[in-house]
Amino acid sequence: QVQLVESGGGLVQAGGSLRLSCVASGNIFSINAMGWYRQVPGNERELVARITSGGITTYSDSVKGRFTISRDNTKNTLYLQMNSLKPEDTAVYSCRTIVGLVVYWGRGTQVTVSS
Repeated sequence: QVQLVESGGGLVQAGGSLRLSCVASGNIFSINAMGWYRQVPGNERELVARITSGGITTYSDSVKGRFTISRDNTKNTLYLQMNSLKPEDTAVYSCRTIVGLVVYWGRGTQVTVSS
């Protein structure tokens, strides 16, 4: 079992920044890749960024150059630094990992970007 808890969301003006955190607990030794996803009501959840246990990162085209994913394995924490935020970045952001065949999700944190 793995528990994921996100924090750091909020309301920010366009052009501003936020840093999201996702703390993992439980069977964390089996965690490899982790990712940030976002979802707007009525739309499918989409991958924002992903990082492997070795630190290899991938980003969606919509956030490349503006967002940075990182992880601190000593703190069991995943981060998402979001800069130059746009109103279209407004969504619920959730972290995700897979252990064995089980997918784990956090409950998410709301990010709202005003124009």
